[in-house]
Amino acid sequence: MLIPEGYVPDLGVRLGLYRRIALLVDRAEIDSFAAEMVDRFGPLPQEVENLLRIVAIKRLCIDAGVDKLDAGPKGALLAFRNNRFANPLGLVRFVTSEAATVKLRPDQRLVVRRSWDEEAARVAGVQQLLEKIAEIAHAPVERAA
Repeated sequence: MLIPEGYVPDLGVRLGLYRRIALLVDRAEIDSFAAEMVDRFGPLPQEVENLLRIVAIKRLCIDAGVDKLDAGPKGALLAFRNNRFANPLGLVRFVTSEAATVKLRPDQRLVVRRSWDEEAARVAGVQQLLEKIAEIAHAPVERAA
């Protein structure tokens, strides 16, 4: 997860690119940055693609209120910032609708069981999961009846 020296030889330019990457806010900005990189330096090497995917996942974590994420071949474990979620009833509805593969533990961690044997599938799956959690977090807060 780096910008290879062979792709961007100038250290000052690489450092500037890292600073810009740190400021990317959403998927559109990340995609625009990637397009700019291709225009300036040629096709993205795998290391840069991986770096931008991880940046996108980190931004989704911030947007979804996820403080910690552990993902492996069998699924993911999410911990929410301060053990709180912006839309608790929305989260409960999600967990209920996905009861066969998702559960909320008593310690407020979300366990998601998936089969992600391949790294690419894991990254894509985590990204989709976080997009859904962020969507729930930003939906109008539901109230108990």
